Formats: sequence, C-alpha cells, structure tokens
Amino acid sequence: MEQTAAQGATMEITVSRQELLKELTATQSVVERKTTIPILSNFLIEAEGDKLTITATDLDQAMRTSANVKVKKAGSCTIPARKLYDYVKLLPDGEVSIKLLENHWVQIRSGRSNTKMVGMARANYPQVPEFPSESVTSIPALAFKTLIAHTIFAISNEESRYTLNGALLVLKPESLAMVATDGHRLSFVEKPGETLEGMSGEKRVLIPRKALSELASLLGSSDVEKVEFADDDHTLFFRVGHRTLSSRKLTGQFPNYEAVLPRDNTKFAVVRSAELSQAIQRVAQFADERSGAIRLRLEGNELKISAASTEAGESEDTIDTPYSSDPIVVGFNSGYILDFLKALGNEGEVRLEFKDSQSAGQMRPESPDAEYKSRYVLMPMRI
Repeated sequence: MEQTAAQGATMEITVSRQELLKELTATQSVVERKTTIPILSNFLIEAEGDKLTITATDLDQAMRTSANVKVKKAGSCTIPARKLYDYVKLLPDGEVSIKLLENHWVQIRSGRSNTKMVGMARANYPQVPEFPSESVTSIPALAFKTLIAHTIFAISNEESRYTLNGALLVLKPESLAMVATDGHRLSFVEKPGETLEGMSGEKRVLIPRKALSELASLLGSSDVEKVEFADDDHTLFFRVGHRTLSSRKLTGQFPNYEAVLPRDNTKFAVVRSAELSQAIQRVAQFADERSGAIRLRLEGNELKISAASTEAGESEDTIDTPYSSDPIVVGFNSGYILDFLKALGNEGEVRLEFKDSQSAGQMRPESPDAEYKSRYVLMPMRI
C-alpha cells in the first residue's frame, strides 16, 4: 500500500447499503455513548483489497467486522458512529459510496442523497489488539449461547464487587460450563459430552458481563457453528464468523463456587415451570416492593406460595405436588426465581430442593436426560 493510503489520506469505496447496515448494526453497540474521549464515538473504517473493515472500541472491549466492497482507493478514516448508523438506516437500498475528503471530512453518497460528515484523524484512533494466532479453542456456538442465557442474569451489578461482574467459563476437553453469582444467588450450567478441539486440561476464564451481552447478540444474529476463542495476558478474543470481539480481562479471583453448591438438600418438590412462574407472578404483586420476598411452604402434597405487605394486601397460590416430608417454609426473592424459570423458557418441570428455612435452596430442571445440567442456588430471605 502506498504511503499516503497508509496514513489514511485517501479512501474511496462503494458498498451495498444492506451489507453496510448489517455490519454497522453489529458494531455500534460497542461504541461508548457518553465518552470523554471523542475519537471513541467514531468507527474506524479501513479499506484494502476488496474488503472494508469496521472497528469500534470503548477501550474495555472492541468489535471488528468486515464487508465485501468495491475499493477504488485503499485507505482509512474515522466517522461518528451513531450519526453514520442512524443515517445509513434511513437510506433506501442500493449502493453507498464513502470517500475521504480534506481535513478528515467524509462524503457519503447514495442515489440522490449527498452528505458530508466531520470525521477525526485516523492517527488518533487507539490500537485494537489482534486475534492471536496460536492456542485457539473452538467452542460450539449453540452451547455457548445457551450457557450465556442461563447465567448472564445472575451477574452482579455492584461495581465494587468487580470479580462478580462477569461469568466464569470452565472449559475441559469433554465439557463446558459457565457459572455466575451476585452473592445472593448462583447459576451454574454445564454441557457434558462436548468434545472441545484444542483443549488439554482445564481452562477457567472470567468473561465480563458487557462482553457476554455482545456475544449473545453476535451469536443471535449469526449461524456459525463454532466460536473461536483465544486469550493473552490482558485480553479475551472471540471470533464469530467474520466478526471478532475482544475484551479486557477481569482481574481477580472468582469465588470458589463448588463450595456453595448445596450437598444435603433432601426435601424436594417437583412442579411445572410454567405453573410455578404464573403463580409467583400473581403472588409477587403483593410482596414488599423493596425486597420482593415471597414465602414458599411445602406440606401435605402442596406447595403454597404467598406474600403480604401492609400497602398492597396479601395473596396465596397453591400448587399440587407429591410431598410427604416434614413441613418447611422458606422465603426467597421472587424476581430471582422468575429469572431462572425464564432462562429455562418456562418449560418442563423444575425441582425445588431444600434443607431447612435458613439454608440455601436449589432449583434444577427435572429431566434426567437433558443436554444441559443446570443448578440454581438461592440464599433464603427472612420474612
């Protein structure tokens, strides 16, 4: 590439609007809305050969994607991300040409629309880490997507507990698992019998929540079968088809979750997920607004779900379930239970396991031959 192009002094391309919009949509969610560093509000656009590469970063994570285009002049520029995305969304289908002008301005033409946007110097755009070439592991995309859906809701929102601001991915040669906790609940899901190429021994990786939600939407809009995963000392890399997400690693130690999984919760009841979810939603309207606490009572082949508050009143729902052990009453946060049932798609049956009213309760799907083994641990609440 000639010197001027390398410095981003020229660039001219033509691309289909649909193709461009698809890649801008995938990338724009990474762009920081309220950044104090103006260049981070821009996409980095690079054209070379017959390829356009679009990069967005907020310094914690970066997304890089590409599209096939006609490159008249190779080069690069930066364009305000939100403006470009909103503008291209409103263009009719057809060819869009993008050309770098003097002073970092960028001209965008399509049909009879002609727009010039104020860009910024390519030289100021931060360096985005490159996908490593060695020790790459292939993770089955569908399993990865399922693992994220079963854990992302249990990640802590408290910035101060930063080791809980992500989910732990546990890769083994013949299984993969993910676990997340916010200190009040813990969600664990495993897919056994999954051969992972490129794995020897066990690898544990803490993935930040922001990266997980990006991955969920990348996997949702792609039909790839495998996600290529690699990492170095500071960065995690996930390649989903022609798109790569890189994320800064969370430092610190994820808690020893194995120690938290209950061992002797011998009192249990099995109920239909949909029935339990509907009953809790009804009853929870009468729970204390701040705690969302509901009471579960098991005795005489019945599960009674109840809540009461001085402002709203009281409510009770009863579900029949085979149960003949000693009566037990436990309080839980209703929202936490609903989160888990929703992740299960409110389908099938779920097993509620208890030890006593002071100990953590556990929920798990009641299907012995299920592809995924999930466990959900809840700290009890005083009611």
